[in-house]
Amino acid sequence: MQKFAVIVAGGSGKRMGAELPKQFIALQGLPILMHTLKAFHFDDIKILLVLPDHQTDHWNQLVATHRFDVPHQLVKGGKERFHSVQNGLNTIAESDGLVAIHDGVRPLVDRNIIRKSYEIAYAKGSAVASIPLKDSIRSVDHSGNQQEDRNQFRLIQTPQTFQLRLIKKAFEQPYNTSFTDDASVLEAAGHAVHLIEGNYKNIKITTPEDLLIAQSFLNV
Repeated sequence: MQKFAVIVAGGSGKRMGAELPKQFIALQGLPILMHTLKAFHFDDIKILLVLPDHQTDHWNQLVATHRFDVPHQLVKGGKERFHSVQNGLNTIAESDGLVAIHDGVRPLVDRNIIRKSYEIAYAKGSAVASIPLKDSIRSVDHSGNQQEDRNQFRLIQTPQTFQLRLIKKAFEQPYNTSFTDDASVLEAAGHAVHLIEGNYKNIKITTPEDLLIAQSFLNV
């Protein structure tokens, strides 16, 4: 089946304390986003990069400066992440196939997990990377807080990979603030979400501390 990857990068540099949008910050000499696209560079995967319209000129300058040669198609982002993913999916003319949706600021994604996500999504409809919690957790409400069994929970990552016909139909729903990721959109459309093992290295870079951790992983 035809494989696609929708890479979504629409963040700013506010939490990073930087003037540059976080996806353009250098990590070992390359913008974070370029590391991410390189991870998805397989011969049989077509990459769609979703960026805010006002960031495309800067991206094109970076591509020229770094002579970046990973093939990809630019797609205009939307108001919320939901709309950006929706724009990416709507760019795909095919109704059959597989699509991985991935955060542009998760540059350390394991290529084996990417491959596995397509395989599981082909068989089960979806494949969402997740990892067990390491820390103790407590739930909090107006009456106080209480301990919870961390084994009953998972941290959700990307890639989140789906059969194209299922996820495109799911994204026809109106936007809802309860849609925290792509899996929640699929679930709201009545489909089961299948989890696969992710990787603790697959961090989402949003703060200066995350950048230091990513640099440490790359130096190993």
